[in-house]
Amino acid sequence: MSEQPATTDTARQQLEPAAADAVRAYVAKTRENADQLAAVLEDIATNGLPSVEDCTPWEDLREIHLARLTRQRPAVAW
Repeated sequence: MSEQPATTDTARQQLEPAAADAVRAYVAKTRENADQLAAVLEDIATNGLPSVEDCTPWEDLREIHLARLTRQRPAVAW
């Protein structure tokens, strides 16, 4: 990707306003996630890794995430 702003080339196809808003929302969320990751990595670089006692085992994190996904999933009627 280029750091240069997009040109106003007439060959570009304009997005519908709703689609452009959706792309902007995706960009904002992606940027927010990247900022959070960068903050965590900066903290690790500055302070080192957290102690094992302060961490949550990955198995627990997996179960929490799977439970969250299950709650979001619509019920299937057979």
